[in-house]
Amino acid sequence: MKKIIFLLATVVLTCTAAVQAQGGGMQRRTVEENVKLVKEKLADLKLDKDQTVKADTAFTDYFKSRDKMFEEMRSSNGDRNQMREKMMKLNEDRDEKLKKIFNEAQYKKWKDEIEPSLRPQRGPGGPGGGQRQ
Repeated sequence: MKKIIFLLATVVLTCTAAVQAQGGGMQRRTVEENVKLVKEKLADLKLDKDQTVKADTAFTDYFKSRDKMFEEMRSSNGDRNQMREKMMKLNEDRDEKLKKIFNEAQYKKWKDEIEPSLRPQRGPGGPGGGQRQ
């Protein structure tokens, strides 16, 4: 019985170490998963069929470009300032497309409510998440 418990404990520890070595168990969402998430949030905008198709295309292009940029930055150990500038440019390009797809009220709701809700939240202890004194 002790051998079985030891064997199980060894397997659990090995699996845990393998998961952590592959990025801490956190997996990035695919382009399709990201588009689906945005699409769910855009439901409040009540887009028509044409707007939905165009928005899906705009977000698919955006997430593919973003993922490519992240991969390039990871492989080349690029600097954060350059990455931030590229990210801002990607966001501007996406927003220019969305301005042509959404009406004024929809775009305002996108910028004021939906887009901020999609940004990663940093909790206490995370980067920038500490209490100010």
